[in-house]
Formats: sequence, C-alpha cells, structure tokens
Amino acid sequence: MDRFVAMEAFVQAAETGSFVGAGRKLGSTASAVGKAVARLEDELQVRLFHRNTRNMALTEEGRMFFERSLRMIAEMEAAQAELAQTRIVPRGRLRVSLPLVAMLLTPVLSAFMDAYPDVRLDLDFSDRLVDLIEEGFDAVIRTGQPSDSRLMSRNLGRFRLRIVAAPAYLARHGTPAAPEDLSTHRCLRQRSPTTGKLRPWPLDMDRRSLPETMSATAVDPLIHLTVAGHGIACLPPFAVREEIADGRLAAVLDTHVRDTDQFNVLWPESRQVTPKLRCFIDFMAANLNPGREN
Repeated sequence: MDRFVAMEAFVQAAETGSFVGAGRKLGSTASAVGKAVARLEDELQVRLFHRNTRNMALTEEGRMFFERSLRMIAEMEAAQAELAQTRIVPRGRLRVSLPLVAMLLTPVLSAFMDAYPDVRLDLDFSDRLVDLIEEGFDAVIRTGQPSDSRLMSRNLGRFRLRIVAAPAYLARHGTPAAPEDLSTHRCLRQRSPTTGKLRPWPLDMDRRSLPETMSATAVDPLIHLTVAGHGIACLPPFAVREEIADGRLAAVLDTHVRDTDQFNVLWPESRQVTPKLRCFIDFMAANLNPGREN
C-alpha cells in the first residue's frame, strides 16, 4: 500500500506541476510528497522528474510511468467501487430482453422475484435483435453463441433440441427411424422473426429435403399443433418437458440430434456491474438449467 500511496503522490505532483500543489490535493505537505516521490525513484532506479528551484517536469521515463500509474489507480478505484457495490441491497428496476420461448421459463423468474423482492423486473419478450446500449436494456438473454464484442456474456446452460410428435400422429404416419425418413412427414417448422429464414433442424441430412408443412415465428403454436397431431416439430426440451412427461408428445430420432444449443445472458461491457444485475446473472446461472429433461 505504501507503493500505491507513493504512486498517488507522484501522479498528483505530475498533474499539478509541484510538490506543494500535490500536497494540497492529498491533504499532506510538500515535504511528504517529495519524500514519497524520492522513495519511488529509488525503488524504480530512474529519475521521474527534472527538478530545479523554479520548476519541475517529467522525464521520458516519468511520462511512461505516469501513463501506467493513471491506469493502475483507475483500476484500483474501480475495484474499490465494485466491492462497495456488493454491500448494497439489490433494488430498483431491471430491464431485461428475453426470447419468446423464455416465457416457458417463468418459474425461474418467479423464484428470482421471491428471492429479491426489491428488484423490479421489466421484461421484454421478443426474438428481434435488440441493441442493449441504444435501447437501454440492462441485459438480454438469448440462445446461440454471443457475437457482439461490445457485450459481456455468461453461459446459463446448454440444452439439446428434441424432435417430437403426438403418439396419434406417429400411429397414423409411422415413426421415422432415420433423418431421411422426415422427407415423407409433415414437418412443422420455426421461422426466424429477424431473418425470415426457416431454422434448420440439428440432423445430419440435406436440409432442402426437410418439408415445410407450416411455419411459425413462435414456439407456442408449434407446440399446440404438434400435440394436436398435425405433424413433427423440433423444439427446445424445456418447451415440451410437460408434454413428453404426460405422454402427449413422444421424442423421436434422439440419437441423431447432433447440435447442442445454449442460453446466454449478455450485458454492456462495464467496469462496474450493479448489485441488481449481478444477482440476476448469478441467480439465472444457478437456477435456469434448460437442459433438464424432467
């Protein structure tokens, strides 16, 4: 810590141009500042200032050390501020964008509200591409790999998609034994609301041979129509967990599903994360568990 105090004395002397000015800033004396800088010079074995009776100026080595010192002091101040934030009770409005499918994860959001009653969730359910910084979101939750370098991210859990159909549909049309068999089936497809393109199914097959009996940009209608026996759909496991458990849907081709997807929470890159955002990130990472099968 003595070294950090000496560094602060050096930075103030460089910014004010005198030991007297630095002492005023630090609530100390010119003599104490001068001694601190001298100790620093002895330790570094370089001269930091050109000094005479009238003025003082940074040496070349002093300029280099000044730039470094500014960054180190800023890091220390940011760390102190972040630690101070951890002692504050999480509270206030937290604006989060979630994909439409995340409406099926509301039990986790309900548990968060029970755990942090002073945090007021403002949830925007949408599959569109949002701009966190421009639109004022504290965080977004999305599937897939993060691609925006301006954002920090944390993986909330991985999951494997399920190919499902109603038992009555399979009784009428047969159960596909291989991905190629889907070419003769009624496939209910999901379409990206952002790009308008059909989302591929994670199977080793020619994607062009996968029929499109109908498509929707949301998961809910696909679940309803699949349960009603209108075809086969590819859906997240948490979206059809109950339907599979009670027998309304049956999973097919599980051994052929190759891709694993993931949920991520993303937030603007910052030196400080507010307590309300930190507790939300940690809670979702600990409790979301999207890959749980039952």
